[in-house]
Amino acid sequence: MTAVTCSYILSLFSFTFLLLSPRAFAVGVTDTFRKGQNVTDGETLISAGGTFTLGFFSPGASTKRYLGIWFSVSAEAVCWVANRDRPLNNTAGVLLVASDTGDLLLLDGPGQVAWSSNSPNTSSAVVQLQESGNLVVHDHGSKTILWQSFDHPSNTLLPGMKMGKNLWTGDEWYLSSWRSPDDPSPGDFRRVLDYSTTRLPELILWQRDAKAYRTGPWNGRWFNGVPEALTYAHEFPLQVTASASEVTYGYTAKRGAPLTRVVVTDAGMVRRFVWDASSLAWKIFFQGPRDGCDTYGRCGPFGLCDASAASSAFCSCLKRFSPASPPTWNMRETSGGCRRNVVLNCHGDGTATDGFVLVRGVKLPDTHNASVDTSISTEECRDRCLANCSCLAYASAEIQEGGGESGSIMWTDGIIDLRYVDRGQDLYLRLAESEL
Repeated sequence: MTAVTCSYILSLFSFTFLLLSPRAFAVGVTDTFRKGQNVTDGETLISAGGTFTLGFFSPGASTKRYLGIWFSVSAEAVCWVANRDRPLNNTAGVLLVASDTGDLLLLDGPGQVAWSSNSPNTSSAVVQLQESGNLVVHDHGSKTILWQSFDHPSNTLLPGMKMGKNLWTGDEWYLSSWRSPDDPSPGDFRRVLDYSTTRLPELILWQRDAKAYRTGPWNGRWFNGVPEALTYAHEFPLQVTASASEVTYGYTAKRGAPLTRVVVTDAGMVRRFVWDASSLAWKIFFQGPRDGCDTYGRCGPFGLCDASAASSAFCSCLKRFSPASPPTWNMRETSGGCRRNVVLNCHGDGTATDGFVLVRGVKLPDTHNASVDTSISTEECRDRCLANCSCLAYASAEIQEGGGESGSIMWTDGIIDLRYVDRGQDLYLRLAESEL
């Protein structure tokens, strides 16, 4: 083999490596700009390690122009869009730092502001695309972050981002779907971290003003209805905080872990994608709703959904309950749910003779109006529920690393959105003594 041939093969190998390596995109470009500089259509910022790119793009078949951030290895994987509601009509857009306020501004061709960061005034603003995918405006001297894109999510959750609410400031972070693959303006679906009055976090997918899908409550290790998280939590640890100052959810990525993102699609699906470098493709590690039983409230109050029970239209009533409307139930319309066969015997004077029946392996019911106490044992939870005539069911609030359970969740209204799920938890349902 000649020296020329060896040189050619080596060059070809190096070129191929650059194409496959996310760091290749960082060559000869910058991740930072400041006053007096700008980014025009056709120019980009590249994060220091080359993982993310910021620039102008047109989604799908659209000719509109948007400013966004995407994965450098996968340009279609746009994870943040600045001007979601105000697209540009041509390629004359420019991103710059306002000379008077230090705001990050996106201007259209005539010089009108299409989007602004509305960051605090500073005379020395610096804009940087971080390796995490976070676009930040910080003060050059103090390095204080004045604004960041992670505080203004689009449809994608990246490692290091969070959803939820700052209870002191009122700031809230949630994901909202695109309207269509060609239109990144906010669509019909949004994913929020619900904590209601219980401070028991749970992820809810809303379709306009109606609940479409819920993950089940956080049990200390995973969201009760998403056991799949255990298969990837070693690489992408979940982080849930419930305190007096904030209730938030996010995740991190361990060193060496593949690229990942969680996306709310325009069709109302929540998907966790993981980049497979060997096939240069995104793999779906989780998808919710996963089946018909994940449709919110499919079997109605006191109904139980089983994805393997096609012969019963997947819905049945809990033990010692019957369809509230048998004719409707027979027509496979099950959202009306079920009712008790025998009323409870509880008068609040200590004469209750009710008991509990165990419902195994379920995604726990909607906890919106449940009461939670993580400081007591499950046995104490049972006694407390039995002494409260309004308590209809209870379950453990937390699952320990070794499999033990603790804490208390008590339901005092309709048991709804209950289904069987792999590695589900136990629910203790209150029944009259004669039904036990």
